[in-house]
Parts: sequence; structure tokens; C-alpha cells
Amino acid sequence: MNVWVNFLIDSLAFGAVFMYGSTGEILTEKVGHLNLGIPGIMCMGGAGGCLMLNFIGKSSLPGFLIVILGILGSLAFSMLMGAIYSFLTVTLRANQNVTGLALTTFGVGLMKVIFSKLDATIYLVGPKQLYRWPFAGRTDALQYLGVLFFLAVIIAIVASIVLYRTKVGLHLRAVGENPGTADAVGINVTRYKYAATCIGSGLAGLGGFYYIIDFMASQEAYLSIEAFGWLSIALVIFALWRPHMTILGSTVFGFLFSCSSYIANIPGITVTMAAKPILKMLPYVVTILVLIVTSIRNKRENQPPMSLGLPYFREER
Repeated sequence: MNVWVNFLIDSLAFGAVFMYGSTGEILTEKVGHLNLGIPGIMCMGGAGGCLMLNFIGKSSLPGFLIVILGILGSLAFSMLMGAIYSFLTVTLRANQNVTGLALTTFGVGLMKVIFSKLDATIYLVGPKQLYRWPFAGRTDALQYLGVLFFLAVIIAIVASIVLYRTKVGLHLRAVGENPGTADAVGINVTRYKYAATCIGSGLAGLGGFYYIIDFMASQEAYLSIEAFGWLSIALVIFALWRPHMTILGSTVFGFLFSCSSYIANIPGITVTMAAKPILKMLPYVVTILVLIVTSIRNKRENQPPMSLGLPYFREER
């Protein structure tokens, strides 16, 4: 396969990590909650899925069931983190920024403890081929376009349809724009906040699981997830709070993030060790540029929800 085609496919597959995280964060932000705990939640999603695979790895279960159980393990751990965040910020009205940062610290630390107890020969060696179906036998970048990659694309499209084409999505966006008004017309604000945050956290957690078990398929892959969590939050701005736009945005981010590795392999081009970290800053630079452009244009549909980051007190309505 041509090196540039391989690079583009690799960027597309790598971008699915961000696609999961940003789609989950968009759902959370659409109800007015800025969840800075996404890096920790992605870490716990990866840990939960691998823990489940480590538990069932030596069983004789059918391959499709192993794939499903791994996904369910990831969802369980990451949604639990989302439930903790919801309880603290919705029920107890704790500061969203502080709560999110605390969850990130907690999630990253607990993930490292969990992986120190797991056996990579059980949760990784066998199952990774199951998750890479239907291209498990390939040796080029196509091998990464497996079950979890296509699931990420489907989730992004379905999330966008639900948000902008259904009554549930209308209510959810109303809660994020003006929870007081939504409450006044009979929308259960608390229920929508809990549901969107927990589901969004579950989706974000799958990004960490996908990176470990499929894209990298490496025992040390979990050490990089936290950084990708922050990039996923940045991608929300790039995608203008539209889930389907994360497909394009994540591919661009994957392309920019991978540039440092591929440019170094182009004949005639020399990339020093000092230049590689600078090249990896490209996704953040692009995000800043998009933020500047959207601020200048000042279109309401390109702005975050009006109540983002603001606690809702029903008594003050």
C-alpha cells in the first residue's frame, strides 16, 4: 500500500480515539456541564475493558461474546465515573472544573494500579485480533479499521441525529441553553443531566479501550491515554459542538498528531528530536485558530451552550 494512503488510513483510525472522547464530551456539554474529567474517564474505560478481558480471557466463550463483554466492561467503569461526576455536580452542586480535575487525577491513578495487576498475555494477545475484524489479517494500516472504529463512526452519526432530529435531543439542548425555562415547561432537568453525562462518559471511556486493545495493542499504551483525553476536549471546540463533525475533526487531529512520525520517514527531510514535540502541538494550534474564527463570526449555532459550566438551582428560577 502506498505510504501516503497508509498514513491517511492510520490517521483516520487514530482519530477514532478522539472521536469517542469528543462525542461523549459533546453530550455532556450540551446539558450545560463542562467535564474536565474526560481524561480520567477514558483511562478508566480502558482499564475496565481490559480488566473484563483479563477475567474472561482463558474462557472458551465465542469471539463475538468476548468483544461485547469487553465493551460492556469499559462502559461500566466509565459510566460509573460519569455517575460520580453527576452526583457531585448535579445533586451536590460542586464546582464542575474542580470535580472534573479531581476525577482525572483519580482515574489516571486507579488505572495504573489496575494495569499493574493485569496480565497482558491474557487481555491483549488473543482478544486484539477479535477487535480488529474484518481486517485482522492485514499488516498495513487497514488492520486498525476494526469493530471499535466502525462503532465510533456509528455513534457519532447517531448522536448527531438524536441531538438535532428528535424530541429527546431538543429537550437535552434546551436543558443546556436555559435549564430554568426547560424546567418550567416540564422537562426533568436532573434526569437529562444525569443521563447525558453518564452516557457521554461511557462513550468517552470506549476511546481509551479502543486505543489500548485495538489501535496500539500494546501493554504500555495506557500511559498515553490521559493526553488524548485533553485533546478530545479540545476537539469539541473544533467540531463546534456537533457530533458528526468529530469524524472530520478527529481525522484532522489524527493526521496532525501523526505528522511527527511520518514526516521523519520522508526522504530528504530531517526531523530532530527537539522538533517532534513542536509538531505534536499542531492539533492544539489548529483548535486555537478555530476558536478565534468562531469567536469573530459570533454565530449562535457555533457557540457553546449558554449555561455551560453554570450550576442550576431550581429555587433561583
